[in-house]
Amino acid sequence: MRRFSAEYLEHTRRGMWEDGRDALADLELSSRERALDVGCGTGELTRVLAAETDADVLGVDADRELLSVAREESDSRIGYLAGDATRLPVDDDAVDLAACQALLINLPDPTAAVRELARVSGDLVAAVEPDNADVRVASTVDAEERLEREAREAYVDGVDTDVALGDRVREAFDAAGLVDVRTRRYVHEKRTEPPYAEAALRSAARKASGAGLADHRDELVAATSERAYDDLRGRWREMGREVVDAIGAAEYERVEYVPFDVTVGRAS
Repeated sequence: MRRFSAEYLEHTRRGMWEDGRDALADLELSSRERALDVGCGTGELTRVLAAETDADVLGVDADRELLSVAREESDSRIGYLAGDATRLPVDDDAVDLAACQALLINLPDPTAAVRELARVSGDLVAAVEPDNADVRVASTVDAEERLEREAREAYVDGVDTDVALGDRVREAFDAAGLVDVRTRRYVHEKRTEPPYAEAALRSAARKASGAGLADHRDELVAATSERAYDDLRGRWREMGREVVDAIGAAEYERVEYVPFDVTVGRAS
């Protein structure tokens, strides 16, 4: 299973549910009594499940460092436990909702994890998974759109899991024996505009230094070559400096459109 830093998870997941939680309607949250968030990372979805239900909520992740970050924002109804998504330390039918966010795209065998979700849930299983191949960016810095697309296409080709799983999550649900499976697609919009939040300033600085691209160096080199990666990184840093300058002039705006599918099934 791939590993991520707390900073990366907070950047990609924080804000996902701030503008609304309509995408979670099929999870029937108001009727849940015991919920589980598998691959919870720093606990973004875990806290949403607790906020939207009266349920006791448990977050499970294999990375103890991420769990320590999650616990910093926890409340009395949330517990956290270290465990592997394909060998959950949870009894059969222990919860009535087993959910995950951006987990299956990072596993070599998504179906094995879905089978575990189905084992521990006596009712619903849900997966919230982005389609990384279909992400789109609109930016006032022209080079950003082009370079984001180039980097994303190489990343999808070079990564060793299916990060563009999309609505094919249904296949894993069917293979796990879940019934009444349904999938709905939503688009999360990440907007950057004046006045700029601190996170936007950090993101711009990482572009200018090339640090953001370096997070995925191995995947990009695997899809291209060392020389191609170095060339891309040079152009990326130049673009980042344009972004920093545009922010300084309060002229920078960016929208990232992240499509994600919410798949829900019922244990048979």
